[in-house]
Order: sequence, then structure tokens, then C-alpha cells
Amino acid sequence: MDYELTRKDRRVIYDGKILTLYEDLMQLPGGREERWDFVHHKHGGGACTVPVLEDGRILLVKQYRPMVDRETLELPAGAREDPSEDGSITAARELREETGRSAGVMTFLARIDSMPAWCDETTDIYLAEELSEPEEQLLDDAEEIRTLAFTLEELLLRIFRGEIRDGKTVAGILAYAALRRGIHHQLCHHRRGEET
Repeated sequence: MDYELTRKDRRVIYDGKILTLYEDLMQLPGGREERWDFVHHKHGGGACTVPVLEDGRILLVKQYRPMVDRETLELPAGAREDPSEDGSITAARELREETGRSAGVMTFLARIDSMPAWCDETTDIYLAEELSEPEEQLLDDAEEIRTLAFTLEELLLRIFRGEIRDGKTVAGILAYAALRRGIHHQLCHHRRGEET
């Protein structure tokens, strides 16, 4: 790659429980320098599930998010407990905690970089099928989460109307829609052929 950036210096601005905020001094092509903000996710990110009920509807969780000052509809998700934790373990734990259900079958769908311009968080997305009957949720003290079920078509409409805007949720639903239409399998098969 001809376009090269060089980190000349790094300063910690904030060091929290999950996130570290850095100010990086970057040298751009041509020698000019700029200061950039960079967020490091100490756990590497997290995972989420697309939980599909026996009747084909998809479970989402509804909760208030102070950062955007509104209730959001999201796929069940959460952070890894440490960077080495497998995404499927994270996804299964968060599904159980937020919906009270466990999955008999978990299938990897996609991995996304949440905000690669300034943050290194990644999210693994899994399809969760053969769901158990609901048990009591295992929520944190600060969580108040309701579970709601929607058809895939309803969720796609909500995405295109701008009612669902959470990145991992949009990506997960679209990946599942692609799987349902056979596109996901074709793309993965094609990619494996390219790599061999």
C-alpha cells in the first residue's frame, strides 16, 4: 500500500474499566503531523446473536440507552469477559442473560468492525436456533430489558425506515436475511474457493 501513516507518539487521555482513550500523533504522507483520537476496547469487543424462534420470528431486546436518549431495539449482545474469550461463548452468555433463553445450535454469521476510523472494537454475530423455553433473565442492576419478537420482514422494514439504527443489529439482521436467501452460503463458498 502506497498510502502510509506513522504513529509518532501516543498519550493516554483516559483509562477506564473497558475503554482506553488515546491521543495519537500521526505523521501523514508528505510529513505533515496531526493529532488523532483513538479508542481501544480492552476486551477486544463482543458478540451478539440473531435468536430465531421456532415460528421464524426473531427476538430483539428493547432498552433505554442514555447516550442517544431513547429506547433502542437491538440483538442480544455484550462484551467479551477478556480478549481471549471465544465469541460464541460471549454470544451464548448474553443471549441467556438478556432473554432467558439458550440456543441448541449456534452458527457464525459475520464479524464487524464497529467504528474502524477511531475504535478497534469488533463484534462477532451468531445465528441462534433451537431456543429453549424462556427462564428468568440474568440482568445487571442497571439493565431493564424487554424482549420482543418480530418477523424478518418487519425488521427489514424497520431498518429501512430508520427505526433500527444500532450497527450490530442492522448487520446481524441483513446477514441473516442473506442466509435465508442462500446468498451467505454462496459467498462463503466462493470465498473459500478463492483462498485455496
